[in-house]
Amino acid sequence: MLQRKFGATDLQVSAVGLGCNNLGTRLDRTATRRLVHAALDAGITLFDTADIYGNRGGSETLLGAALGSRRKDVVLATKFGLPMDGSGRRQGGSRRYAMQACEASLKRLKTDWIDIYYIHRPDPQTPIEETMRALDELVQRGKVRHIGCSNFSGEQIAQAQQVAAAHGLARLATAQDQYNLLSRRIERDVLPVIIAEKLALLPYFPLASGMLTGKYRLGRPLPHGTRLSNARYSDRFLNDENLRIVEQLEQFCAARSRTLLQLAFAWLLAKAAVAGVIAGATTPEQLLQNANAVGWELGPEEIAEVDRITRREDAAAGP
Repeated sequence: MLQRKFGATDLQVSAVGLGCNNLGTRLDRTATRRLVHAALDAGITLFDTADIYGNRGGSETLLGAALGSRRKDVVLATKFGLPMDGSGRRQGGSRRYAMQACEASLKRLKTDWIDIYYIHRPDPQTPIEETMRALDELVQRGKVRHIGCSNFSGEQIAQAQQVAAAHGLARLATAQDQYNLLSRRIERDVLPVIIAEKLALLPYFPLASGMLTGKYRLGRPLPHGTRLSNARYSDRFLNDENLRIVEQLEQFCAARSRTLLQLAFAWLLAKAAVAGVIAGATTPEQLLQNANAVGWELGPEEIAEVDRITRREDAAAGP
């Protein structure tokens, strides 16, 4: 597995990382162990989870148990900030909650440190200086190596970095955002800031919830049991315009004896800011498909053609 530099940090991560949102919901302890060990055997070193995944804690618990003594061999990323109870009290970016959330994640993951700790989304109720001071304290205590943000606007990233610089705090090292061939909205204002700040970008939904696997066709019924049969995801990606774009992308791939899956990874990995691509999986076979899709280096003319196919009337638009 190709290893790539993680932004301006001293970390190296696998080009394909395992997104662990299925652990604790679609996958039980035995299935999780099989999947995690298959990932390790395939050379995957980046494991991405969050406290909320797996029905509030299940993903971290199962991942920590499955990694066991191999914890030291991986780059472990998790997140905090989304509601962890029904009352709405256990959430946000306050210092008090960040400290509690980190300790809880460390316990579930059975580790003494988190390599990459993200705030999962902006918290309008907490000044960003309070959040950044809390994250810096976790870094100083050795509980966290690097900090990041997810789903921040470009302006919010820039503000966080300015606060960190002004007060001598740990700076954001990475951003995690939805980014794929069908969803390029971050190119408007987020990606330029990520590049300027030399952050590592970790795209999520790289396959647009399965739209970029070739399973879905214009005018055909949805395959039973797939993610896009769930309205939560189909509302985001499943529409006639995207299906037409996918058809054109498949023709582009067929002319080069490549697959749509390979293109989805190759296009993202051609972006200099992208450190690795987070892809979820439910079986070792699916995981290996993702891992083996890496290796196609797109040339400038190919990138230009893909951009032409995916361009929308509203530049850099997407779901």
